Parts: sequence; structure tokens; C-alpha cells
Amino acid sequence: MEQRTLGHSGPSVSALGLGCMSIGIADVYTSSVRDDADAVALIHRALDLGITLLDTADIYGVSEIQVGQALKGHRANAILATKFGFVVTDHPGIERALNASPAYVRQACDASLKRLGVDYIDLYYLHRVDPLVPIEETVGAMSELVRLGKVRQIGLSEVSPATVRKAHAVHPIAAVQTEYSLWSREPEEALLPALRALGIALVAYSPLGRGFLAGRIRSVDDLAPNDWRRHNPRFQGDNFAKNVAAADRVRQLASEKGCTPAQLAIAWLLTNPDVIPIPGTSNIARLEENAGAVTVKLTEGDIARIEEAAPKGVAAGTRYDAAMLELIDQ
Repeated sequence: MEQRTLGHSGPSVSALGLGCMSIGIADVYTSSVRDDADAVALIHRALDLGITLLDTADIYGVSEIQVGQALKGHRANAILATKFGFVVTDHPGIERALNASPAYVRQACDASLKRLGVDYIDLYYLHRVDPLVPIEETVGAMSELVRLGKVRQIGLSEVSPATVRKAHAVHPIAAVQTEYSLWSREPEEALLPALRALGIALVAYSPLGRGFLAGRIRSVDDLAPNDWRRHNPRFQGDNFAKNVAAADRVRQLASEKGCTPAQLAIAWLLTNPDVIPIPGTSNIARLEENAGAVTVKLTEGDIARIEEAAPKGVAAGTRYDAAMLELIDQ
């Protein structure tokens, strides 16, 4: 497995990580893992494949608990990342959905350590910026966790270049996580150049366009009734048909290259040495397929054809609904 570095001073990690949102939340995706033993088996297979970066979050149901179970006896083989900041409330939309106050930083970290059953977290992310708390205060509290040995590296998720610079001035930021794929190329405009200048890695979640780029979604009926993607703008109305058509163009290129669409989409991201994709899956066969992307080598001609088939802005519809977009730092 190819290795990459989390920031200038960060650890070496696998070029491909494992997103663990499908582990722990039973009603988010159609094929989410529902059984502890299945979750542990999936993570163990990832480690066998050389995938060392495991990405979870406190808001992902029992994901932290299941990841912790899988790491018993394997802790030294993994770079463990988790996130905090979202708050579950009894009155969503009325009460605060985010909390990044210094007091909550400490509380959330201790709770994650307990659920994970570990002594330290390799990479601790702020999941979303809290507009009521200056980023300097949040990162200052996170840096105290580093001093105490509870956290080794600090990360941010869905942040603007300006916020990254403010945070990095308080404490070195190892990684910034954001949605990035052939479907969502906004990071290329300002975020990626800023991260490159600061020596910060970009960890790309949803590198398969929430499943579209894997080439297996043909109809909304392919999704379970409770799959959250049914409410995503890219899966609705005319947007869905346009996105399937674009995904089909990617699938044709993959067939000509002798790989799967998912492998082609991931390989395209891997051509940027500053990017670490973290595709999520609940299926061992899909996990093995994704891992195979590191062996797909794209020529300049391949990249040009991919750009032609899926140019910037190709995806129809916004990547989140209005309520979720409001929680993203701009």
C-alpha cells in the first residue's frame, strides 16, 4: 500500500483510508453495517490490506465503539481519526447543532477516548466550525489535548482557507477533511492551494460521489426507504438522471482502462500527492475493490479523457440541502 504523510509533521498513513460512517449508523446508507462482528471483520480486512487510516466520528452512532473493538490487539497498526462538534439535541433546528467551546472540546475528547477504548487519538478533527466560538479558542483547547497526550495531531473539517490560516497560526494543522471527488471539485479553487502552501494534507470524504461514481446506482429505488441520500439534491428529479448519465461516461472510461468505475474515480484523486481519499463501505468486496485503486496508474491521456467526461461542475444539484450547507464554513 502506498504511503502518504499527514501534514509536514504528521505520521505516515496509507494513501487510501477507510471512512467509517457506514459502520455504526444503521439508517444512513442502504447497506450500513448493523452487526458488531461484521464491522470488526471489515476493519480487520482493511488493516490486512495495508489501510491504516481509520476515520470515524462521535456523531456516527456506535461507530467509535465498533472501531475500538476492532482495534483491540491492533492499535499499533492504525492511525485513528475521529471528530467532534455536532451535538444531538431533542429539538433539532431549534437548539444548537454545533458546539466547539473549549469546555466541550475537552468533554467530547474524553467521551470519544472512552468509547474507542484507547489512550490517545492520532488525529482529532473539529467536525464543523461553530460560528459562536472563534476558531482560535477551539484550536487552543485542542492543542491542550495534544499537550496532555490525549491527541497527537489536529484536523479540521469543511473549513475555508481563511479559517485554516487562523487555526494553523495557533497550532499546526495536520489535515483538513472535505468532500472532494470528480463530482465535487470546489476544493481546487482555493482550499487545495492554501493547504499545499501550509503543508497540510487534504482528506477527501465521499470520493465516489456518494455512490454515483461507483456506477451501481441506476434508480432511486436502489436506495433503501430510509437512506438519507433520497433527500440529497443530487438524487432528486432531473438531477438524478443527469448524474447517472455523467457516471455512465466515467464507467465507460473505466471499462476501457480495465478497472472498475470506483477504482478510476479514486485513482484520479490519488494523482494528487496531497490528497488522501477515505471511501466508506460496509462490504468487504467493495473494500478490496477500492484498495485496488492504488494499482491503477493514469496517464496524462487518461486524465484528459476523465476531465472531458466529468469536467468541473458536472454534477447536477448541490452536494447538500440548504440546512446542511448552512453548517459549512465559507
